[in-house]
Amino acid sequence: MTQKIVNIDLLDGIAVFVGIINAGSFTAAARALGHSTSYVSKEITRLEKRLGSRLLNRTTRTISLTDVGRAYYERCSQIVIDAENAERSVNQLQEMPSGLLRINAPRSFSTKYLLNVLSQFMHHYPEIKLEVELNDRLIDVVAEGYDVVIRVGEIKDSNLVARKFTSSRAVVVASPDYIKRKGCPKQAEDLTLHDCIAYSLLPMPTHWDFYKDGVRSSVTVDPRAICNNAATEVAMVVQGIGITRLPLFTCEQEVASGELQIILEDYDQLTLNVYAVYPHRQYLTAKVRAFVDFVVDAFV
Repeated sequence: MTQKIVNIDLLDGIAVFVGIINAGSFTAAARALGHSTSYVSKEITRLEKRLGSRLLNRTTRTISLTDVGRAYYERCSQIVIDAENAERSVNQLQEMPSGLLRINAPRSFSTKYLLNVLSQFMHHYPEIKLEVELNDRLIDVVAEGYDVVIRVGEIKDSNLVARKFTSSRAVVVASPDYIKRKGCPKQAEDLTLHDCIAYSLLPMPTHWDFYKDGVRSSVTVDPRAICNNAATEVAMVVQGIGITRLPLFTCEQEVASGELQIILEDYDQLTLNVYAVYPHRQYLTAKVRAFVDFVVDAFV
C-alpha cells in the first residue's frame, strides 16, 4: 500500500508553540529554545495563519490558550514528546554498542586470525549480534548493506573509510616436492617456465610484478590453475601442483611446518595492508566504532 507523503510544512511552529505553553511566556520560550522573542512571535503568527485559527490570547503580560489552542496543544505536546523520545533513542544507540553488525571478511585471513577476535568481541559486547560472511570476492559495502568489510590491499573507493590494523608481505611459495621435480626459479622471469597458480580476484591475475633495487620486473605467467580462494591456492601448492604468490598470512603455518618454501626472496616483495572498511566517518554508529577499535587493538 502506498503511504501518503507528509506535508513538509506540517510540523513548522509546533515545537515553538508547545515551548511557549510549557515555559509560560514568549520570552521564557525564546530563552529555552535559543531564539529571539521576535522569532518566536513570528513562528506563532505563521502557525495561526496556516491553521486559520487563533491559538493564543495575548496581553502585554500574559498568554492563555483559546479553545482551539487547548485542543491543538494536547495533540502537539505528545508529538513533541515522541520526537524527543525518538532523538533520545538514536543518541542511546550512538552511545551504547548494540544491535546487528554485518561483517564481510576474506576466508583465509578470518579462519586463521579473525575468528578468535570475533569471539572475544562478542563476549565483550553482549548486546551486539553478528552476521558474518566469509569470502574473497569484491564487495560493494554500501549496496550490499555491510557495516564493516575486512579487505587486504589497496582500497580505491574514496567514499569509504579504511582503517589499517595489520599488514603482511606477499611471498612466492612452492612445495619441496615441486622444487625437487621441477627445479626452483632463480629469477622472476623463470616463472614463465613453471606451473603457476593464480588468484582470479586480482585485477590482472596472470600479471606478477617484482622489484629488485628499485627496478621492476613484470612477468606474465601461464597458470596451471586459477582460484578465487587463497586456501585453495595453498592446498594446491602443498600438493605440489605449482607455484603461487599470495600474502604470507595465508600460508604462514605451512611455511613454518616446512610444507611450503618461500622462493625468490632476493626480490623486494609487496607489503599488503589489511583494513577495516566502512562507509561513513561522520555519524558512525557505536557498534561499528566499537568493532573497528576492538580489531585494531587486537592486532597491536
